[in-house]
Amino acid sequence: MDLDEEDTLYGHFHNPELLGVRKIIRKTHFHNLHLIPSNLRLYNLEYEIAGHMARNQNMEIIDLIAQAIDEVVDDYDVVIMDPPPALGMVSMAVLQAANCMVIPVPPSLVDFASTVSFIDMTRTTMKQLEQLAGRGRPAYNFIRLVGSRVDESKSMHREILSMMRQVFGGSMTQSVMVTSAEIDNASSRMKTVFELDKPVTSHEVYNRCMKHLSDVCQDIEQDVLRTWASRAGGRI
Repeated sequence: MDLDEEDTLYGHFHNPELLGVRKIIRKTHFHNLHLIPSNLRLYNLEYEIAGHMARNQNMEIIDLIAQAIDEVVDDYDVVIMDPPPALGMVSMAVLQAANCMVIPVPPSLVDFASTVSFIDMTRTTMKQLEQLAGRGRPAYNFIRLVGSRVDESKSMHREILSMMRQVFGGSMTQSVMVTSAEIDNASSRMKTVFELDKPVTSHEVYNRCMKHLSDVCQDIEQDVLRTWASRAGGRI
């Protein structure tokens, strides 16, 4: 509600030359962490991009996110994009711009099946884009699947995680994102667990939650560093 169209990528899509992506990047209270905000208005892009492609009979608009990142890529160590959890037009533009992919997968049969379908549809869609637009498919340095919202006390969660590791093999991270009351309590305060001044539940629950969060972050960080030779000896 506090954002106008020109504060988000929606405005950039409509006026990329007028606005420029730098004008919509905002600082946060985390040192060196910037973001481009979004709101529900971005959902309109799904239909507008499809309409634009139908009218103009070309796929160039799909590259707008990649072009926006190219403007600022040298300013940042890592750029994280968080598209909607569906293979729509915005997600396709993000997948075209990305060079790595991290997919959270809750340990349920429905989420497991939908993830397999998503990966299969993504492969098919990218092949179609290659044929229609004469472009190469994006090359991902790594694709990682992370078990999320895991309750280690539930035998079903453990069994499905084991099945996921058999299917996805080395693409699955060893660490998992475990569900925790500390995460719920932090979210209700509009914070992350990392921002809490002190544990909301107990020190034991807080420390266990922090360990799982840090392990997942470290796994992804190591993947980034392995693909980034100039920074392999340092930290992000």
